[in-house]
Amino acid sequence: MLKTELMEMIAHGENSGVEFKRDDIRPEQLAKEIVALANLQGGRIFLGVEDDGSISGLKQANTQEWVLNVFRDKVYPQLIPFYEELTLEDQKRVAVITIAAGLSKPYMLKHKQREDIYIRLGDRSELATREQQLRLFASGGLLHVEVLPVAGTGLFHLDRQRLNFYLADIIKDPDVPATDEEWEKRLLGLGLMTSDGLGNNVCSVAGLVCFANNPRRYLRQSGLRLMVFPGVDKDYQAKLDVILDAPLVGRWVINPEGQKVLDQEGVIEKLSAVIKPFISEESAEIDGNMRRERQWHYPWEALREAVVNALAHRDWTIAVDIELSVYADRLEIISPGKLQNSMTIEKMIAGQRSPRNPLIMDILRDYAYVDARGMGVRTKIIPLMKKFNQCEPLFELTEDYLKTTLFRKASADTGCG
Repeated sequence: MLKTELMEMIAHGENSGVEFKRDDIRPEQLAKEIVALANLQGGRIFLGVEDDGSISGLKQANTQEWVLNVFRDKVYPQLIPFYEELTLEDQKRVAVITIAAGLSKPYMLKHKQREDIYIRLGDRSELATREQQLRLFASGGLLHVEVLPVAGTGLFHLDRQRLNFYLADIIKDPDVPATDEEWEKRLLGLGLMTSDGLGNNVCSVAGLVCFANNPRRYLRQSGLRLMVFPGVDKDYQAKLDVILDAPLVGRWVINPEGQKVLDQEGVIEKLSAVIKPFISEESAEIDGNMRRERQWHYPWEALREAVVNALAHRDWTIAVDIELSVYADRLEIISPGKLQNSMTIEKMIAGQRSPRNPLIMDILRDYAYVDARGMGVRTKIIPLMKKFNQCEPLFELTEDYLKTTLFRKASADTGCG
């Protein structure tokens, strides 16, 4: 948003789509305004602006984190906002929270073991009546988060060459779009774009994370954080601490010889290149072909499967990256969010399938990142780890994440951790 646009909207005052708030309000007060706007047609909340339109500015040190925590803890079903801060000439900061019209109405404020439904009436947010609630339930639908709109994005954020290859060479679509209008229509049909409820066609979560060159710019939790530590504990002396920002799938092209060639790495390929020196080492001895054999600490196929699972099944409403940490004796992959639906670790190990993000899963399967059966834990990770070093992986589940631990080959003698 431009500063001129900000000042113009503030000058027009609050209305059914605009709310002013100070940033020292209670979390439930902010959540109330969020659900009310989402239950109507979306809108914007300006933090650091008084009710009369005067600008007091932000007071908190990390307003963005506070706002995202409110969305996570107080709003149900989950919404993904677009957050930005603008600094004015007097150095006062104003935060702008853009909320699309909700697709999974009604939205509720969770507070004190209650779930209250609010709607927007003019410039006020009020509790919905029984009749208003019924209308919200009738207009809503339970949709996967992967098809929710990502505010501030558009067709131009998607890599056209990557999309063209997907349609023409991966799924063999005989009618690849030629114009922007045709592309938007096709991508809306595929679920890779959607309406934001404000009259704009924007990228869906699935479209952005699969086909945008830098998805983390607009969806900060779409990266993969890789950390390498010299010992068995997390400390400040990390050998490596980087965040990989790339789409889930690589960009491939057909060369003059008719061969499929990787033109730009996706997050899996980037991870492979960066992590290799930390999960393998060359042998001290030279073989008969004058080469040093590379010794792996983990079976690469099992590690790749575990990472793909984390990318495919993560909860996109939680604003943290997937974490992959390499220690001296193990490797840990933390995927944000508890298991979806009624899935448990026992069911997952048994081979039961219940994708949280079916559209993303289908795209990864189309590119052969995922096998056709979708039973990688049972058919790949567990048997490969047992064969490699007689150590089964460890799965730990909390309300916030699923952690998968692969034990290093040398640790097998110590009882697999």
